[in-house]
Amino acid sequence: MLAFDRVKSQVIPLDRANVDTDAIIPKQFLKSIRRTGFGPFLFDEWRYLDRGEPDMDCSRRPKNPDFVLNKPEYAHGQILLTRENFGCGSSREHAPWALADYGIRVIIAPSFADIFYNNCFKNGILPIVLDADTVDQLFREVGPGYELEVVLETQTIVKPDGSVIGFEIDPSRKERLLKGLDDIALTLAFADDIRAYEARRREEAPWLFGGEQLDWI
Repeated sequence: MLAFDRVKSQVIPLDRANVDTDAIIPKQFLKSIRRTGFGPFLFDEWRYLDRGEPDMDCSRRPKNPDFVLNKPEYAHGQILLTRENFGCGSSREHAPWALADYGIRVIIAPSFADIFYNNCFKNGILPIVLDADTVDQLFREVGPGYELEVVLETQTIVKPDGSVIGFEIDPSRKERLLKGLDDIALTLAFADDIRAYEARRREEAPWLFGGEQLDWI
């Protein structure tokens, strides 16, 4: 997982509440579990005028000119500003996969669906909860060329005028993002302890192992 330090980027304003995971990445794309290749299909039904299918060449598809990701001034932003209850609906991890594959590193909203919020941290995305009034103010300010700098170490958002907004994050999640540790990497950090435990259990209860070596770590 890509470690998170700081991001300074154009802000993408997605002024919608209750954006569900089927809107983020529609169900027909869930056949793949590769974690990559979903970026072109992010917000597929809003972004394109036809129905997307896996492995389509999106460069040839008709785009919705009114959708924010299709506007050149927002096309390469890494910070998504949106409304309450973002990521609601089904618990598909494909939603943060699609956001991360597109290049989104930060999502700012008044609230998130719980499972989606947890999945973001597992995929290198920083979801930031700010109160609704602050989000409203950001929406009033955002426009072409409007950038924010998000610094995880200090838990701050620096606005173009130099003013700072603080945000809260669980210390363990912060540490994992800073070090780029997903669940597998976090487990493998204890690989020596796991090997020692397996060796000890093999001596204590050899019948559990059937005489086979366990070399998965």
